[in-house]
Amino acid sequence: MYYFLLSLSALLFGIQFLSTGKYTEFAGHSFTASIFLTLCNGVISLPIMWALNDFKWECTWFTLIMSVVVFTSTMLCGICSLKSLETANLSLYSIFAMLGGMFLPFAVGILFYDEVLSLGKILCFVLIFVSLCFTFEKGEKKGAKKSAWIYYIGVFIFNGMGGVIFKIFTDAPYAKTDEEGYSLVTAVVTVVLAALMLLIFGKKKLFPKGKALVHAFGSGALNRLGNYILLVTLIHLPASVQYPILTGGVMIISTVLAFFTNKKPSKKEIISVFFAFAGVLIIALVP
Repeated sequence: MYYFLLSLSALLFGIQFLSTGKYTEFAGHSFTASIFLTLCNGVISLPIMWALNDFKWECTWFTLIMSVVVFTSTMLCGICSLKSLETANLSLYSIFAMLGGMFLPFAVGILFYDEVLSLGKILCFVLIFVSLCFTFEKGEKKGAKKSAWIYYIGVFIFNGMGGVIFKIFTDAPYAKTDEEGYSLVTAVVTVVLAALMLLIFGKKKLFPKGKALVHAFGSGALNRLGNYILLVTLIHLPASVQYPILTGGVMIISTVLAFFTNKKPSKKEIISVFFAFAGVLIIALVP
């Protein structure tokens, strides 16, 4: 049952990427559109996390500070995501997003938390490097290529920072809330800061409307539901098995969904996904 729930979570995250891509089609790639998407994600997450926290409110200074850090990382990830989707198709974008979300927390754990660098992790990094080599495209203008890779790397880093920040939060010896309370505080901070940024920096005429709103709230709901299912399965499945399966599953689903968009994945990108999937899967197979 829990492997089925994990597969369902991967499906939800894969559809979320598609929903985000559709949002950019209607809302564009402006700074206002990016912040608006972050606000919608916070708004839809707020009642969900409040209910999961038994309608209680708890907060400490450390929790509040980490929530602000999370918002900053999420905002930067959103900006890089919208910009990268201008030049990358859905499968290529998902590679950078999912690999960053998996490998940055692993690297921080090894370097700063005395976690073991196993053979499986070494083989995984080699296969991921090979997969990223396949994403290199010739024939692009030099300036455009450089600009695009900046956003790809930004997606990799800032999406990965979510797991890094959570690792720091759970291991820090300071007064803090539990995971549900932390997620609730993060949702509140996201709504408040994103709304302030829209009032100060946003351009009202660029505020998304209509179908863009549907995809913005849909993206947030899918993300929250996927994370909730992930929290349930974490109680019953080892993280070393869960995260490789989740990451590989999202990549495969995103690639399949990309065939139904205007930006079809190329043969090289399909090969890249194959190596990436093999890399994340091998962590669960090789001790």
